[in-house]
Formats: sequence, C-alpha cells, structure tokens
Amino acid sequence: MFLKAGNIIKRLEDHGFEAYFVGGSIRDYLLNRPIGDIDIATSALPNDVINLFEKTVPVGLQHGTVVVIQDGESYEVTTFRKEEDYLDYRRPSLVKFVSSLKEDLMRRDFTMNAIAMNRTGKIIDLFEGQKAIEEKSIQTVGEADERFNEDALRMMRALRFQSQLTFQIETRTHQAITKHAALLQHVSVERITVEFEKLIKGKSCHQAIQSLVATGLDIYLPNLEEKKEKLLKWPELSYSSLQTRSELWALVCLLLEVRDTFTFLQPWKLPTKVMKETAVIVDGVKEIQSIGWKPFSLYENGKEVSILIERVNSIILGNSIPDHVQNVKRQFDMLPISSRTELVISGRDIIEWGKKNPGPWVAKTLHEIEKEIVNGKLENKQEHIKEWLLQCNRL
Repeated sequence: MFLKAGNIIKRLEDHGFEAYFVGGSIRDYLLNRPIGDIDIATSALPNDVINLFEKTVPVGLQHGTVVVIQDGESYEVTTFRKEEDYLDYRRPSLVKFVSSLKEDLMRRDFTMNAIAMNRTGKIIDLFEGQKAIEEKSIQTVGEADERFNEDALRMMRALRFQSQLTFQIETRTHQAITKHAALLQHVSVERITVEFEKLIKGKSCHQAIQSLVATGLDIYLPNLEEKKEKLLKWPELSYSSLQTRSELWALVCLLLEVRDTFTFLQPWKLPTKVMKETAVIVDGVKEIQSIGWKPFSLYENGKEVSILIERVNSIILGNSIPDHVQNVKRQFDMLPISSRTELVISGRDIIEWGKKNPGPWVAKTLHEIEKEIVNGKLENKQEHIKEWLLQCNRL
C-alpha cells in the first residue's frame, strides 16, 4: 500500500516539497497489523497539491486537507500545521500552516501516532513513538493536560487504543484522563459513540472497560453512571466476533442487564433501525437462554435476525459461533414455511369461508394458522387448513 502512495510523495518531492507518511498507518506497520487509511503530511499548501495532481477532492481546505485519488485509491494529503485556541475542547479555532514536520507531529495525540516515514521507508521518530510501541504504552505527545484540554475526545481514544492494541495507558496519561474526565461532556455524543463502539470490539475490551471506570469517564457516557457495578464485572469475551452495530449494542445491553433497551440506547444517538434491531436481539437472547430455540421463535425472527441472536448468545456463553450459527441455519431451513407468503391461503380465503366482515380477527387467525404449521401440527394445504378452522370454531 505504501508503494502505491509513494508515487504521491515522489511527485511532491520532485516539485520541491517535503512529504511523509504519518499517523496510524505507520503505527500499524510497525505492529504488523492490517493497515487502513494511509495519510500523507507535506510542506505543500493545499492549492499546490490541487495543482500537482489530476484528481483531487478539497475535503477540508481550511484544515489543509486534500484527498488525492490515484489508481482508484484515495489518500488524504494534509499540509504541515499546528492548531491553536481550542475553545470547545474538541476543535481548534485557529489552524496555522507550518513548514516543519516536527511542529506537525507535535500536535498529534499519542507518541505512537506521531511517527513519520519517508518514501524509502526511513522512520522519523521525534517523540519516542517506537519505544512506546515496544513497551506497549499509550502516552501523549508532550503534556497530557494540554493534549486533553485541546481535544477531550482523546481520552476516549486512549481507552479505545488500549482495547484494540492491548496496550497500557502510561501513568501520567492515566492521571490526566482522571483529572480531566469531566471535559468529555463538551464532546458530541455521536463522536463518543463511535469511540465506544470501537472500544467494545477490541480484543482487550475488558481492560478498557476497567479503565473507563477507574478514570471516571463512565460518568460522562450516556446511562453508564448507574452501571458501575456491572461495568466492573465486565467479562472477557470474544468481542471481535461482533459483526453489526445491533449485535454490539445488544451485547452491551445484556451484559449491563438493561431493563428498557430503547430508553438506554436513545441518548447514544443511534439510528432508529439499529435500536429496533437491538431490542429484538436482546429479547431473542433472553428467550433462548430461558427456553432454547423453538420453531416459531425462528420463524418469527426470520433467518437473518435469528443468526444475529445466536451469534450474540454464543459470544456470551463462549460457544463456538460458527457451529451454533450453522445449527440455527439448519433448524430454520427445516421449517415447513419460512414466511407468511408461503401459506397456501390468504386473508381473503378466511373471510370467504367465515362469511364475516374483514377485521383484526383475520390477522389473528392467520397468525394461529402459521403457528400450527410451523410447529408441525397442521399441514400447509388448503383443505387441511379449512378443516382445522372448522374444528376449532374459527369460522
């Protein structure tokens, strides 16, 4: 990936500018982790970048960022900068373009993210980021108090990295998070939610949740203040197996023993669809933990949602997810019908047979027919259904 993006750096250098790979991609490269987005920092001003490359998108000119599109890939190219006057504990009110790589790296959050690399692979490490990586330590660039006052979300990022990388938060950084935890209330819930979701999916989620409580950050997360005892008992599970946001939040609700799913989730500003699906998963897990999978439960939930329920349940119980999910798929495929559309009759047939006016009774009767068929007590044939309705005085 760096080879492709290296052509961008070469072009900038050929025109007299400095340019380096920076940020998380270098950290992940040094950790032999999968590399995500590759970012480039340069002494070139945004207009210089736009003029040098054929395909660009000016996504954040005020912050010096231009997306360069090359060979179908997008790369953020950002002018060396420093940030001043953080008035809302999140965004700088003033961004100054500078000509020094060092000044640019000084503004970054943690030393492991303040490492640069040139086009030939030479590492530029001005703040002992490699040492922090070797020691598996999360520590701020410069004074932790300053970094968290500049951007309070960095405190959540520290815990997220602890979860994802299985690193420990360095003592002074930990102390500063505890000291400034209240600043988190100045950050938008949407941004906090993103970091919390990444934290939950990390391999060391258990440790990060302990840090959440130890630093007092939990007080400033929606509806967690009253869940301290549950948070402290947070188990070590296979969180990386979570595949959807609904699964993730269902697991959170179940582990925290949330009574009202919607009431708990609404302050996190989640999409309505996610909240609804989460509530279904939570109810489904509670049901199968109580009575196991029943044919009509599979039918009512549908195949895809049943799989989500089983995956979350398997994570909680420590079961083999592939085996249990496959078993649910097999049980679902054995059902006599998989949806109401497969019924050989319709509501119109029931109305004609009963010679009654349409009403709620029709949907109720169809539901009873579905249940009998799915449970193997009634064959999905018109004459059998009509006979059953007559015997049960439903017509």
